[in-house]
Amino acid sequence: MNKIKNFIRKIKQKVCYGIRVLQDNSGMSVIELLLILVVIIALILIFKNQLTDLVNTIFEKITSESAGI
Repeated sequence: MNKIKNFIRKIKQKVCYGIRVLQDNSGMSVIELLLILVVIIALILIFKNQLTDLVNTIFEKITSESAGI
């Protein structure tokens, strides 16, 4: 009879542990961060030419205006 109680207690512990694991949301932030990074990388790849032109224009303005100082 004692073996059966121990077996049932171990099963309850495993079930409770499984429920705690399913209710844990700590990994959700990692998934959200990865999805945001994927979207940012995709936008960079899509607008690569426009971003390059914008950065070049900004650096040209900085260079031309710093010569006047």
